Amino acid sequence: MNLRTGAPLGPFAILDVVGINTAYNISLAKAKATGDPEVEKLAYLLKTEYIDKGKIGREAGEGFYKYPNPNFSKPDFLRGQ
Repeated sequence: MNLRTGAPLGPFAILDVVGINTAYNISLAKAKATGDPEVEKLAYLLKTEYIDKGKIGREAGEGFYKYPNPNFSKPDFLRGQ
């Protein structure tokens, strides 16, 4: 995505900035409103694999990436992709 759009951050890095708890709350609200089991699975995954483990994003030092030096900031991150 970064290469194609020129965006400085990809979607997972943006979620780390916004906070994984925000993505969880949005997913949970959508799951409750629509009854969509796939969205409910997503909310459950975000809670159990990230939030419950303290991986809530950049502010905590870890989310989808580890900070302060996340993999996407390394020069060879997209090499070979």
